[in-house]
Amino acid sequence: MRLPVFAIFEGNHAALEDMAAGRGQAGGGPPPNCQKVFIQRDYSEGTMVKFQTRFPTELESRLDRQSFEYTINQLNSYFAEAERPSCRTYCEGCLACITGYLLYICKETHYEKCLRKVAKFVSEQNDRVYKPRGLLLTDPTTRGLRLIEISVLDRPAS
Repeated sequence: MRLPVFAIFEGNHAALEDMAAGRGQAGGGPPPNCQKVFIQRDYSEGTMVKFQTRFPTELESRLDRQSFEYTINQLNSYFAEAERPSCRTYCEGCLACITGYLLYICKETHYEKCLRKVAKFVSEQNDRVYKPRGLLLTDPTTRGLRLIEISVLDRPAS
């Protein structure tokens, strides 16, 4: 039985809304009415994806500076790896162009592989560092790579 086209798109739309709402990350997203701390992008070296490493004062009593800096520096290195040009990524782009981008039906891009590493790292950091301290780190891809959101789970939004 074939589904109507609008039903297929509607299903994909619901999945995209779940991802946008932060429900696509492991363990679910943060509660809606908790305090959030935002780590902004760092545009000092151009438009590549890089986040500021300045420690937010809202987290001083909850998280040590070294853990925070490790998390941000590791995320920055994953994004630098994703955006670094190489012979492999150049050939991948050329093959995609030659095949009318049908290649991407069969093969995951280098960037997508790096985003998968980011999601896994965020999940591991939440389990090891952030959740035991009452915090939740949100995957920056769910926020359009604009910022990193850290939710303080036991403090109401102000």
